Amino acid sequence: MAEKKVEFEEPRIGVFICHCGLNIAGVIDIKELVEYAKTLPNVVYVKDNRYTCADPGQEEIRKGIREHKLNRVVVAACSPRMHEPTFRRTVSDVGLNLFLFEMANIREFSSWCHPSTPKEATEKAKDLIRMAVAKARLLHPLQTIEVPVTNKALVIGGGISGMNAALDLAEMGFKVYLLEKGESIGGHMAQLDKTFPTLDCSICIEGPKMVDVGRHPNIEIIAYADLLNVSGYIGNFKVKIRKNPRYVIAANCTGCGECKEACPIEYPNEWDMNLGVRKAISVPFDQAVPLVYTINKDYCIECYKCVDACGARQAINFEQKPEEIELEVGAIVVATGYDIYLPYDMPLYGYGKYTNVITSLEFERLILAAGPTGGKVVRASDGQKPHSVAFIQCVGSRDKNKYPYCSNFCCMYTLKHVVQLKEKYKQDVEVYVFYMDMRSNFKGYEEFYDRARELGVNFIRGRVSRILEVPETKNLLIHAEDMTLGEPIEIEAEMVVLATAAIPKKGTDEMARILNLTRGADGFFMESHPKLKPIDTPTDGIFLSGACQGLKDIPYSVSQGSGAASRAATVLSKPKWKIEPIVSVVDPTKCRNVNTKCGICAERCPYGSIKVEEKKPAEVITAMCHGCGTCVAECPADAITQMHFTDAQIMAQIRAALERDPEDKILAILCNWCSYAGADLAGTSRFEYPPVIRPIRVMCSGRVDRDFVLEALRLGAGMVLIGACHLPYDCHYISGNWKMKARMDALAPMLQKLGLSPERFRVEYVSAAEGVKFAEVVREMAAQMQALGKEKIKAENAKLRPVLENMLKRKEKK
Repeated sequence: MAEKKVEFEEPRIGVFICHCGLNIAGVIDIKELVEYAKTLPNVVYVKDNRYTCADPGQEEIRKGIREHKLNRVVVAACSPRMHEPTFRRTVSDVGLNLFLFEMANIREFSSWCHPSTPKEATEKAKDLIRMAVAKARLLHPLQTIEVPVTNKALVIGGGISGMNAALDLAEMGFKVYLLEKGESIGGHMAQLDKTFPTLDCSICIEGPKMVDVGRHPNIEIIAYADLLNVSGYIGNFKVKIRKNPRYVIAANCTGCGECKEACPIEYPNEWDMNLGVRKAISVPFDQAVPLVYTINKDYCIECYKCVDACGARQAINFEQKPEEIELEVGAIVVATGYDIYLPYDMPLYGYGKYTNVITSLEFERLILAAGPTGGKVVRASDGQKPHSVAFIQCVGSRDKNKYPYCSNFCCMYTLKHVVQLKEKYKQDVEVYVFYMDMRSNFKGYEEFYDRARELGVNFIRGRVSRILEVPETKNLLIHAEDMTLGEPIEIEAEMVVLATAAIPKKGTDEMARILNLTRGADGFFMESHPKLKPIDTPTDGIFLSGACQGLKDIPYSVSQGSGAASRAATVLSKPKWKIEPIVSVVDPTKCRNVNTKCGICAERCPYGSIKVEEKKPAEVITAMCHGCGTCVAECPADAITQMHFTDAQIMAQIRAALERDPEDKILAILCNWCSYAGADLAGTSRFEYPPVIRPIRVMCSGRVDRDFVLEALRLGAGMVLIGACHLPYDCHYISGNWKMKARMDALAPMLQKLGLSPERFRVEYVSAAEGVKFAEVVREMAAQMQALGKEKIKAENAKLRPVLENMLKRKEKK
């Protein structure tokens, strides 16, 4: 439908209030909200709906726009992070511009976090609606920006999930670059002997897929390489990669292995968890893809025997240097996997101290026919087969002092090992499993658990307290509590196998910095929304696959790889991609760079999207602008505006929030991707806190101008809170939080010198995963505000107000 031209019309605002079943209506008085909304300026229509996001609720919005000639819409419901796109589409269906819509978050920010105080929750919901209406009055229609799409993809990580994503995208006809840090694709699955619960040969399943990846005409494997930098935006990412020297020319290497046979040097094989050895020139395993040999310069003595063995092929090049390459892609799939925790710092288990205490992955390499012992399970101390083996679950995982989460696949991993061990050695080996809870949740898993019990495995529910070695025999004495019997026990075993925690891949923090991704409290990458966007990341065009997002087994990793490929294809299949026009715009009549050298905006922009030329106004390259708004707050001439988050709109929200009883309220400005998301999570998790906070959403804390703080205090706010992403690297906009910090670090002592109690102005760094922290911060601030007392706050305000009015640099129209 053609878009209506309403920009110069008097605002006619419709307010639609959602019950969300009883999620909102069970706490908040909806009728009272409806009657209150009718009194707000420019509101001409108010309607409540049981479920506004459902089709009937959306039709009520369309009907209201048509029948009441609405040119602005406010929906009071859930978080805009959930349904803002839904309602934008709804208003556009009947010709209203997408950006003439605003949401009031009365579920996550009111009913869900204040269920014990329904009256106060209702009053807060009124304020939130009033704030949304105040912004809606000042909204302007904006046009989306279209950018061309590079229909190529980058997949980072060549494990089973990354390979599946790459193959699916390649089969759809897209060019795929598969970046692998190691010498070969395959990931952890290539290290395994069998897979549960069917005990299929792991490499027999994965090997053909690896070959398919290596041979696919649309896939280019870039192995033994590191990701250095990613810039750009959805549809147009520029990627810089460093290919590390193998000292073997890949194009000349045939994978014959003659160089390996000639090499006299051996060193511990990390692929075998250092239980075996490999040559200084070798491949990690026989089925490696690409099958290109690598020289380890840390061990190579440059005897040149490999050169002689290679002969006319001339594949050896000791002078090979690192090579940097640049790629352009339209979408990125992150599938970097996980690492295994080695419990050297948990002395109670004796790992690294007692030679017969090993990890599950080390056991995996022992029982593998292609492993260092040819599939024989033997003790490191004497090379003999053990007649009793104890498996210990949850080593490091489900442990509040280490990794509090469940590693997801360890239970089944251990069941696989005990079944393999019992079926291999039958009654010749006694097997014990110490566990907390045996989690066998998926298809065929419970039956596999039954199979282990039927083989005579001894399952002991209880935590191990310590392991000691018998010096003469090198056997292990395991001290534990049997929770079934309710008493301590001691068991002697000839070998102990630790099922250790799976942890974020080494370098995940650096990867998060390069890609502007958020990590959860567990250290894994966070998805955009756990239910609605479990594969997307907060950075448009970047998707998650496999264990890098959270621990999962092989079937789940494979399916998520396909899911990530499908999400990436939604971008790559389009010739152009629409970008939200929430960008910065320079007023050339105000820009100082015309008359004098300035360029502060260009210096502060995290993306280099502002062009500054001598004696010319600064110019924002809109396709590169990510809409953080940092330049707006930094501009000394107030010459820059961020569309949809203008100074006037934010100031209007501040004034609306503090219209009634300002001394009792905390005015909060929260960044969209982290602190606002953390506040959402507090609501979703039903963490209660006092109903005193009035939040305003900005895209980035870098957008927070000191005038926002001054205006809130001038109006009498009890306290002001700025919420930002964690330093140093969690900012979705690279460095916006640092720019805000510098600004506020300068402002805070100035306010204190003027007589402001230090507790009344606070900056907090809250991640999207820290709902608990957000609730705790609000509780703490509410207690401090109560301790200060309303009269003291009023007295401070009276003294500060004339000074603050002078400090305010913007004199806006009211």
